[in-house]
Amino acid sequence: MRRIECHALRILQRPNAKGKVTKHHWLDSRLYVVENVQAEVRSECGERYFHATTLYAIDAMLRGKHRVKDTLEVEVVSLK
Repeated sequence: MRRIECHALRILQRPNAKGKVTKHHWLDSRLYVVENVQAEVRSECGERYFHATTLYAIDAMLRGKHRVKDTLEVEVVSLK
């Protein structure tokens, strides 16, 4: 039996679940963790979709003054 990838399942017309998620967001070579971001999530695979206006709003917020809830130290590793 052939495995069906999630992007192929989009044609099934099943509604996405709408909700708020935590998004890892890159802007100007910096990584941010943004909480409570509105998204649509595929029930079959968990793939998340963000509306363009949501992404523009995140960029604008991060470029301006914004409250920082917490800071994290992140390690970058390579499998090579």
